[in-house]
Amino acid sequence: MDEKIKKVNSWLNAVCGDQPVPQFEVNTRTVDVLYQLALSSEARCRDTELLLEDLNQTAAEYQADGAHYQDVLLQGVGLSCASLTPTCTDYFSALVDNAMALGIRDTSLGNYLPAVNKLTNELLEVEKSNRRLERDLQALGNRLGSTLVLRGNLQEDINKTIKTQAAESAKAEERLLNMDFVTTKAKELSHRRERAEAQLLSRNMDKSLNHQAIEQLSQEVSAVKQEILPLKKKLEPYMDLCPNPSLAQVKILEAKRELASLDSKLEMDMESK
Repeated sequence: MDEKIKKVNSWLNAVCGDQPVPQFEVNTRTVDVLYQLALSSEARCRDTELLLEDLNQTAAEYQADGAHYQDVLLQGVGLSCASLTPTCTDYFSALVDNAMALGIRDTSLGNYLPAVNKLTNELLEVEKSNRRLERDLQALGNRLGSTLVLRGNLQEDINKTIKTQAAESAKAEERLLNMDFVTTKAKELSHRRERAEAQLLSRNMDKSLNHQAIEQLSQEVSAVKQEILPLKKKLEPYMDLCPNPSLAQVKILEAKRELASLDSKLEMDMESK
């Protein structure tokens, strides 16, 4: 732990330089994180130093090659940078720029053509990739349009569903209120019926006088009346005969006896109820 803290402090001092090191809470997690950052920073610094050394070495090689080519031009052809015309200098600069753009060291035609062909092939691949991306982009645009239309339809359906649900909820609430009212009313009527029955029982009311018994008695009276109808039909032919006091009196007596019998039977039935 002490070694890590020393390493972290040394790294922070090196990073901050003349600036004061920020205060931080010293605990195991903080020290571990800063220690890992210090190791990563030192590793990157070493890699950067190696890269700089390689670039410096490459630059030195280029400078040596340039000096060698200058000596060759000066000794073999008799040309020097001072003796070149501005147009020639521009040509050489363009040649150097092209070589750097193509990434070649030798400016011979045999190296230029493969490099140009390579760049041309890369350009064709990029154009092909761009066309493919344009087609994909167009397809995505069409799909996006369809998706937006579908989204609009879904949103409209959702709004309709919400409105319908609100209306159904209002109806359901109204039905619940009505059901509560009907339930309360039914309980009230049931209590009233029980109280009425209790009052009738307390007054020793005859069960034969209740609605059901009276309705049954009415049905029986209707049945007796139906039985009387045939007898009345039998009397109808005698109603048109010439009056005969003796026969009429006999018939009247028979009818009276029969009616008296039916009346007594009806009274017995009513009393039995």
